[in-house]
Amino acid sequence: MLRFVSSASKIFESAEAALFDLQDGASIAVGGFGLVGNPEALIQAIGRKGSKRLTIVSNNCGNQGLGLAILLQQRQVARVVCSFVGGNPDLETQMLAGEVEVELNPQGTLAERLRAGGAGIAAFFTPTGAGTVVAEGKEQRDFDGRPHVLETALHPDVAIVRAAVGDAFGNLRFYRTSRNFNPLAAMAGRITIAEVDELVPTGELGPDDIHLPGIFVQRIVHVPEHVNYIEYRTTQP
Repeated sequence: MLRFVSSASKIFESAEAALFDLQDGASIAVGGFGLVGNPEALIQAIGRKGSKRLTIVSNNCGNQGLGLAILLQQRQVARVVCSFVGGNPDLETQMLAGEVEVELNPQGTLAERLRAGGAGIAAFFTPTGAGTVVAEGKEQRDFDGRPHVLETALHPDVAIVRAAVGDAFGNLRFYRTSRNFNPLAAMAGRITIAEVDELVPTGELGPDDIHLPGIFVQRIVHVPEHVNYIEYRTTQP
């Protein structure tokens, strides 16, 4: 588990520096949907660090061999909590071989489990998944004559997210569809590390432009250059 750092500044000089205390066996919530909004530098830094037996909480843990798939390829992942496996041959292969444990969640349930973790809600009932394998082993109750499944909040040790703009306090603004799982992952993490494309002075972001308040962010890394992978490129002759 990562720890709070007593410092006047939340800004770290590099992704490696911000992950200095990441331990084997940690649980990590990762923002992004497919390859959109992935914290590329932080993912690569985890790969270089070589941390083992990780639990990854992510919509799909990489795609087309890219993004979080690097951690699967290096056999750093023991468990994945996600909502989608298709498009990720590394996760599919290791799941079928019994090398990685996979907990599949309906996508909205995964999003709400992360949000609940950040909002201080221990658990919630949802009709999604009732009467299916998703409900096996879970408490169920009827509300208004409809069965609901009890789902618990997620509290990962650390969350890594990517924002288009952030200030020194950690207030974040996300770029378009990158505002997918990033705010939810950031809320849930006990320690949240944000890599930001543009770092601005505190106060420059207007209140209405802030998608995530800095109270949820403990560490910041300025990463101005990204690959921005494209999952599927379609062109005309």
